[in-house]
Amino acid sequence: MTEPRTTAPALAEDPHPELHMTSSAMLQDIVIGLSDGLTVPFALAAGLSGAVASSGLVITAGLAEIVAGSIAMGLGGYLAGRTEVEHYASELDREHREVREVPEKERAEVDELLADMGLSEATRRQAVAELTADPEQWVKFMMKYELGLEEPDPKQAPKSAITISLAYALGGLIPLSAYFLTSSPTQGLAWSAAITLVCLLVFGYFKSRMTGQPPVAGAIKMAVVGALAAAAAFGIARAVGG
Repeated sequence: MTEPRTTAPALAEDPHPELHMTSSAMLQDIVIGLSDGLTVPFALAAGLSGAVASSGLVITAGLAEIVAGSIAMGLGGYLAGRTEVEHYASELDREHREVREVPEKERAEVDELLADMGLSEATRRQAVAELTADPEQWVKFMMKYELGLEEPDPKQAPKSAITISLAYALGGLIPLSAYFLTSSPTQGLAWSAAITLVCLLVFGYFKSRMTGQPPVAGAIKMAVVGALAAAAAFGIARAVGG
């Protein structure tokens, strides 16, 4: 008689949690890059439009800013990712050391955490014994429930750098694109403002929906921030240019 197939190995190899975590991190990186890319180059182009008479100068300066900004943003994302990995490794080493050197104190902390979860004393006693029987599982429990730390993906730092850089560059090219199609900075600014504000409204709306915030209020807030930054840069350039 043929034995029934077991599905345990397939469940053990299910990559869904990792894909979900990676998708969330990528989405966060895209939001970071796009939000800055839409506002900073837009403000710079608006400021230059109030000080120069050539669209070519605005385009040149805008492209230079996009290149520099995307590199800086990508580097910041990479360093943030590496810092998270290094912080987790440092805390992991500390927990391993405490489990070896002060096990009774660590057991008491496990018991306290389980008590906070509402477990009875008898259940806690058995759970503490089982959790602390394996030092690796013991440490993982403390990392997650005492420190609130999830093990970061060591490959995420370069992924974040690339994603943030590309998102920033894409966002920056949107307000700058108007200057390629107009004959003067004033015309370019008018079209750039219209295009960018629409993009800020759309981006702010979907960003707020994804983060559980009121979408309409989020869209208006992002558009207002971008408009204020551009207006401030334009006014300062006009004032300095006399």
